[in-house]
Amino acid sequence: MIKIDALQTHLKKLQADGTLMPLYVFCGDEPLLMMEAMDQLRGIAKKQGYTEREVLLQERGFDWSALLNAGQTMSLFGDKRWVELRIPTGKPGRDGAEALKQFSAQIQTQGVGPEDPDTITCIVLPRLDGKTKTSAWFSALDEVGMAVQIDSLDRGSLPAWIAQRLKKQGQEVESGPSGQRSLEFVAEQVEGNLIAAHQEILKLGLLYPVGTLTEEQIRASVLKVARYNVFELTEAILAGDLARLNHMLDGLKGEGEPLVLILWSVTEELRLLSKLKMAVEAGESVQQLMRANRIWGAKERLYPAALKRIAPLKLRKAMQVAAGLDRQVKGLSAPELPSDPWDGLRLVGNLLR
Repeated sequence: MIKIDALQTHLKKLQADGTLMPLYVFCGDEPLLMMEAMDQLRGIAKKQGYTEREVLLQERGFDWSALLNAGQTMSLFGDKRWVELRIPTGKPGRDGAEALKQFSAQIQTQGVGPEDPDTITCIVLPRLDGKTKTSAWFSALDEVGMAVQIDSLDRGSLPAWIAQRLKKQGQEVESGPSGQRSLEFVAEQVEGNLIAAHQEILKLGLLYPVGTLTEEQIRASVLKVARYNVFELTEAILAGDLARLNHMLDGLKGEGEPLVLILWSVTEELRLLSKLKMAVEAGESVQQLMRANRIWGAKERLYPAALKRIAPLKLRKAMQVAAGLDRQVKGLSAPELPSDPWDGLRLVGNLLR
């Protein structure tokens, strides 16, 4: 499986008369980045004659023979074909797994010659866990095609991503601290919602001419469209970023997210953090512990620093606060905590910063 940078290299080769592969697999949970990557590939394919498009959606009762037949059926008009299969859950089931392995064998039998295939198949999946990536059906697809992992953008990379997007439309922020404040402001407003971020950047291109954007112009035009993910809240806690945690809690509270779910997510993270802290103090390897507990992505970068930063006493206190919050949300008394459980969650973040 390759990352987006390797895909861009492949796309450049295709534009220079490279050969398209018969199968592409896209995996990821960021709609904008997935859509843009697929649009790039589809645009190149269209220029090379793949003008007939068929979209298949795997849902209950899906007939997997439609996929197997797609690569064999010729177009009525003799056009090359683009077949898109979307598997929203990333779980094809037993029949689907067998069909995907059979489809991979079908492609392998046809072989990849010096000319482009008559049909290109693009399979779209959500972000996959480690077990699925090593499954027989996915390994078979990866072997005969090109599997691309589209990673979500973490909060730390967002300002640079915004600056890059502005540059593409001939705009940039001011140099120095004011420019950095502008980028941080936009990032704060659009965090967790890249499609809205893309729209806000395009809006800046419509409102203002090519050149430098002032902090005042940016603040006057960019709306607050951030969307916070309950399960990403713990990233702010692990990073010790109290300001971001407070913003996320305000946003989640305003969106009406259930406090019970948020508290469950925080408590589970505290338990895992406590478990790893004890193991590290006993001399075990942090990297091995993270692999064993399936910690990856942004948290893989955050855990080593968090384990060094957080004192055992503060971690125990945070878990006591979480236990008190659990009593609160169940309607029981917890006089040692703030009356508003949302403020209690801020107390957890303050203890672990």
